[in-house]
Amino acid sequence: MDYEMGLTILKQMCSPDVVEHCLAVSRYAYELSLAIKNRGYDVDVELVRLGGLLHDIGRSKTHGIEHGVVGAEILRTLGFDEKLALIAERHIGAGITKDEAVELGLPPKDYLPLSLEEKIVAHADNLIFGTKRVEIDDVIKKFERRLGRSHPSIRRILQLNDEINALLKI
Repeated sequence: MDYEMGLTILKQMCSPDVVEHCLAVSRYAYELSLAIKNRGYDVDVELVRLGGLLHDIGRSKTHGIEHGVVGAEILRTLGFDEKLALIAERHIGAGITKDEAVELGLPPKDYLPLSLEEKIVAHADNLIFGTKRVEIDDVIKKFERRLGRSHPSIRRILQLNDEINALLKI
Protein backbone atom coordinates (compact mmCIF):
# COMPACT_ATOMS: atom_id res chain seq x y z
CA MET A 1 0.00 0.00 0.00
CA ASP A 2 1.52 3.31 -0.98
CA TYR A 3 1.03 6.87 0.24
CA GLU A 4 -1.23 7.99 -2.61
CA MET A 5 -3.54 5.02 -2.11
CA GLY A 6 -3.61 5.75 1.63
CA LEU A 7 -4.50 9.37 0.95
CA THR A 8 -7.30 8.34 -1.41
CA ILE A 9 -8.77 6.01 1.23
CA LEU A 10 -8.43 8.66 3.95
CA LYS A 11 -10.22 11.26 1.79
CA GLN A 12 -13.03 8.78 1.05
CA MET A 13 -13.55 7.94 4.71
CA CYS A 14 -12.79 11.07 6.74
CA SER A 15 -13.88 14.69 6.91
CA PRO A 16 -11.65 17.34 5.32
CA ASP A 17 -10.46 18.64 8.72
CA VAL A 18 -9.30 15.15 9.74
CA VAL A 19 -7.55 14.73 6.38
CA GLU A 20 -5.75 18.07 6.80
CA HIS A 21 -4.69 17.15 10.34
CA CYS A 22 -3.40 13.77 9.14
CA LEU A 23 -1.43 15.40 6.33
CA ALA A 24 0.18 17.80 8.82
CA VAL A 25 1.07 14.95 11.19
CA SER A 26 2.44 12.90 8.29
CA ARG A 27 4.67 15.75 7.12
CA TYR A 28 6.03 16.43 10.60
CA ALA A 29 6.53 12.75 11.44
CA TYR A 30 8.34 12.28 8.12
CA GLU A 31 10.64 15.23 8.88
CA LEU A 32 11.39 13.83 12.33
CA SER A 33 12.05 10.34 10.97
CA LEU A 34 14.41 11.64 8.28
CA ALA A 35 16.36 13.64 10.86
CA ILE A 36 16.56 10.61 13.15
CA LYS A 37 17.62 8.34 10.27
CA ASN A 38 20.28 10.88 9.27
CA ARG A 39 21.70 10.55 12.78
CA GLY A 40 22.28 6.85 12.19
CA TYR A 41 19.14 5.28 13.67
CA ASP A 42 17.23 2.51 11.93
CA VAL A 43 13.81 3.95 11.15
CA ASP A 44 11.39 3.12 8.33
CA VAL A 45 10.64 6.64 7.08
CA GLU A 46 7.98 5.49 4.62
CA LEU A 47 6.14 3.58 7.35
CA VAL A 48 6.26 6.74 9.49
CA ARG A 49 4.98 8.86 6.60
CA LEU A 50 2.07 6.49 5.90
CA GLY A 51 1.45 5.95 9.62
CA GLY A 52 1.20 9.68 10.17
CA LEU A 53 -1.24 9.90 7.29
CA LEU A 54 -3.52 7.10 8.52
CA HIS A 55 -3.14 7.38 12.31
CA ASP A 56 -6.60 8.99 12.71
CA ILE A 57 -8.55 6.94 10.16
CA GLY A 58 -10.65 5.70 13.10
CA ARG A 59 -12.10 9.21 13.30
CA SER A 60 -14.18 8.20 10.29
CA LYS A 61 -16.32 6.27 12.82
CA THR A 62 -15.71 8.00 16.18
CA HIS A 63 -13.91 10.96 17.70
CA GLY A 64 -13.76 9.25 21.08
CA ILE A 65 -10.69 7.79 22.77
CA GLU A 66 -11.42 4.50 21.00
CA HIS A 67 -10.60 6.01 17.58
CA GLY A 68 -7.12 4.45 17.75
CA VAL A 69 -8.49 0.95 18.28
CA VAL A 70 -11.17 1.50 15.62
CA GLY A 71 -8.55 2.84 13.20
CA ALA A 72 -6.36 -0.22 13.71
CA GLU A 73 -9.36 -2.46 12.96
CA ILE A 74 -10.11 -0.50 9.78
CA LEU A 75 -6.51 -0.76 8.60
CA ARG A 76 -6.41 -4.50 9.28
CA THR A 77 -9.69 -5.00 7.43
CA LEU A 78 -8.33 -3.04 4.45
CA GLY A 79 -5.27 -5.29 4.35
CA PHE A 80 -2.67 -2.80 5.56
CA ASP A 81 0.49 -4.05 7.28
CA GLU A 82 0.18 -4.83 11.00
CA LYS A 83 2.94 -2.31 11.74
CA LEU A 84 0.66 0.40 10.35
CA ALA A 85 -2.32 -0.83 12.37
CA LEU A 86 -0.22 -0.68 15.53
CA ILE A 87 0.73 2.93 14.80
CA ALA A 88 -2.98 3.83 14.72
CA GLU A 89 -3.75 1.71 17.78
CA ARG A 90 -0.94 3.15 19.94
CA HIS A 91 -0.74 6.81 18.87
CA ILE A 92 -2.92 8.47 21.49
CA GLY A 93 -0.87 10.76 23.74
CA ALA A 94 2.16 8.66 24.56
CA GLY A 95 0.06 5.54 24.83
CA ILE A 96 -2.47 4.08 27.23
CA THR A 97 -1.69 1.42 29.83
CA LYS A 98 -3.85 -1.67 30.26
CA ASP A 99 -5.30 -0.31 33.53
CA GLU A 100 -6.15 3.02 31.87
CA ALA A 101 -7.66 1.15 28.90
CA VAL A 102 -9.99 -0.75 31.24
CA GLU A 103 -11.04 2.52 32.92
CA LEU A 104 -11.70 4.05 29.49
CA GLY A 105 -13.74 1.08 28.25
CA LEU A 106 -11.15 -0.06 25.71
CA PRO A 107 -10.24 -3.72 25.23
CA PRO A 108 -7.94 -4.62 28.13
CA LYS A 109 -4.36 -4.40 26.88
CA ASP A 110 -1.46 -1.97 26.72
CA TYR A 111 -1.63 0.62 23.94
CA LEU A 112 1.86 2.01 24.50
CA PRO A 113 3.98 2.85 21.44
CA LEU A 114 6.86 0.38 21.27
CA SER A 115 8.57 0.73 17.90
CA LEU A 116 10.48 3.86 16.96
CA GLU A 117 8.00 4.44 14.13
CA GLU A 118 5.04 4.27 16.56
CA LYS A 119 6.78 6.71 18.91
CA ILE A 120 7.57 9.21 16.16
CA VAL A 121 3.96 9.31 14.93
CA ALA A 122 2.57 9.63 18.48
CA HIS A 123 5.02 12.45 19.20
CA ALA A 124 4.27 14.28 15.94
CA ASP A 125 0.53 13.94 16.58
CA ASN A 126 0.97 15.42 20.06
CA LEU A 127 2.72 18.46 18.60
CA ILE A 128 0.11 19.17 15.91
CA PHE A 129 -3.10 20.92 16.98
CA GLY A 130 -5.34 20.82 13.92
CA THR A 131 -2.73 21.66 11.30
CA LYS A 132 -0.52 23.89 13.47
CA ARG A 133 2.74 22.83 15.11
CA VAL A 134 2.87 23.65 18.80
CA GLU A 135 5.40 23.44 21.61
CA ILE A 136 5.46 20.64 24.18
CA ASP A 137 4.30 23.12 26.86
CA ASP A 138 1.07 23.63 24.91
CA VAL A 139 0.57 19.86 24.75
CA ILE A 140 1.10 19.46 28.50
CA LYS A 141 -1.35 22.28 29.27
CA LYS A 142 -3.98 20.65 27.04
CA PHE A 143 -3.59 17.25 28.74
CA GLU A 144 -3.55 18.80 32.22
CA ARG A 145 -6.85 20.56 31.46
CA ARG A 146 -8.38 17.30 30.25
CA LEU A 147 -6.93 14.84 32.74
CA GLY A 148 -5.56 16.77 35.71
CA ARG A 149 -1.99 17.73 36.56
CA SER A 150 -0.95 14.43 38.08
CA HIS A 151 -2.28 12.06 35.43
CA PRO A 152 0.39 9.48 34.47
CA SER A 153 -0.09 10.13 30.75
CA ILE A 154 1.49 13.58 31.19
CA ARG A 155 4.70 12.01 32.48
CA ARG A 156 4.67 9.59 29.51
CA ILE A 157 4.22 12.46 27.03
CA LEU A 158 7.20 14.29 28.55
CA GLN A 159 9.28 11.09 28.49
CA LEU A 160 8.41 10.51 24.83
CA ASN A 161 9.33 14.12 24.04
CA ASP A 162 12.69 13.65 25.80
CA GLU A 163 13.30 10.35 23.99
CA ILE A 164 12.65 11.81 20.53
CA ASN A 165 14.69 14.94 21.30
CA ALA A 166 17.59 12.78 22.46
CA LEU A 167 17.52 10.95 19.11
CA LEU A 168 17.54 14.32 17.38
CA LYS A 169 20.25 15.54 19.78
CA ILE A 170 18.24 18.66 20.60
